[in-house]
Amino acid sequence: MTAGGTGMAPGEGDGDDRDGRQDRGGVRAALAGLTTRGRSFLAAGVAAAVCSYVLGQADLLRVGLLLAALPLVCVAVVYRTRYRVAGSRRLSPARVPAGSEARVHLRVDNVSRLPTGLLMLQDRVPYVLGPRPRFVLDRVEPGGRREVSYRVRSDLRGRYPLGPLQLRLNDPFGMCELTRSFSAYDTLTVVPRVEPLPLVRFTGEAMGYGDGRHRSLALAGEDDVIPRGYRHGDDLRRVHWRSTARYGELMVRREEQPQRASCTVLLDTRRIAHQGSGPDSAFEWAVSGAASAAVHLLERGYAVRLLTDTGTSVPGPDSGGGFTGSGHDSADTAGLMLDTLAVVDHSEEAGLGRAYEALRGGNEGLLVAFLGDLDEEQATMVGRMRHRTGTAVAFVLDGAAWSRGGWAADPRGSQERLRLLRESGWTALPVSPGTSLAQLWQHADAQGGAPADAGPRLAGGGMTGGWA
Repeated sequence: MTAGGTGMAPGEGDGDDRDGRQDRGGVRAALAGLTTRGRSFLAAGVAAAVCSYVLGQADLLRVGLLLAALPLVCVAVVYRTRYRVAGSRRLSPARVPAGSEARVHLRVDNVSRLPTGLLMLQDRVPYVLGPRPRFVLDRVEPGGRREVSYRVRSDLRGRYPLGPLQLRLNDPFGMCELTRSFSAYDTLTVVPRVEPLPLVRFTGEAMGYGDGRHRSLALAGEDDVIPRGYRHGDDLRRVHWRSTARYGELMVRREEQPQRASCTVLLDTRRIAHQGSGPDSAFEWAVSGAASAAVHLLERGYAVRLLTDTGTSVPGPDSGGGFTGSGHDSADTAGLMLDTLAVVDHSEEAGLGRAYEALRGGNEGLLVAFLGDLDEEQATMVGRMRHRTGTAVAFVLDGAAWSRGGWAADPRGSQERLRLLRESGWTALPVSPGTSLAQLWQHADAQGGAPADAGPRLAGGGMTGGWA
């Protein structure tokens, strides 16, 4: 429920239909709200009245009428109760990593001139977030408010609706209970867990990443050789008089825009490439790894895009070829990528052809891939992706090994796929169950990227050994 959302409390509104049909429907709904106690009293009263007629006992008839009238009077009182309340919900935060808790704050305001009775407040939440929260609110004075909160937690990624908020009104005897719901709801986004990664220095030449990026940044503020037309607000000290005389209008010198490092994070979501499911599956590790790598590189100032085997990219093809723009939008881009990874699911693609086509433009800078099971054909295609990028690092997950708790069904086949990738210039690392991405990140740095004649490589201090 969005902040400030208002709604009608139990008992109000149903009796105001112009032809009375909704009024009759409201009465039926009120009768349907009889609790077990109310139905028992009503049944006992009817039975007593029937017995009094059969036995000819007038006193028993009065008892039966009293028992039957009490729940009906409670229904009438609850149904005719008139007041208005406003409800709001606030999530803190609205985006949480898997396994973390979020707090939901509920607020109920009595905007009518009458005090409310005893209210039961209930919020609808998916079962994966925990039990349905219920709160009992005492009498709320006119213009008063009540605030309550509860916590939700999920180990599974996804977008989960919260709401609508429901209010239950009971009579003092517990004979009748009516429920009304607000219409609005909120959404809690559970994103993959992001693992902090160690700082690794990526070096490169003129492809817009690594040291080349810092050299480009050092040029920021230098005059560009191509002037542009004067715009309102431009500093007159930047007027290029020679071009002004040549074109007959005011021309100003442009500043060279700094060149950003670029990186593509490739996530293999093919169903046939991943086995098992659940928070500890290979696919969830790959999703979490892609989120960790994307966030880490964005924090380092890289222009990052997320690419899947379906060929779709985030932020999208309309944003600089799929990459982010200026550095100030890195936080928004990280949120967009995490929201995308929160709902990413297995694809039905048979291969990585669409991802290969998306990389055909070249000049992709750094390429970090999280791959599932690869056959020889797909391994060869992934090897060809390396020639369209600078440094390329692949984390290869053996789905069979993950499903068997670390024991690979075909270790020779897995080693052969890794060998094909390494011969193509990839820094290819196998991923076993329970392996930390931070350790693999350092191993990729120590192992180095491609051969010297294949392009830039990963450089810097890191862990040594451990990978053939």
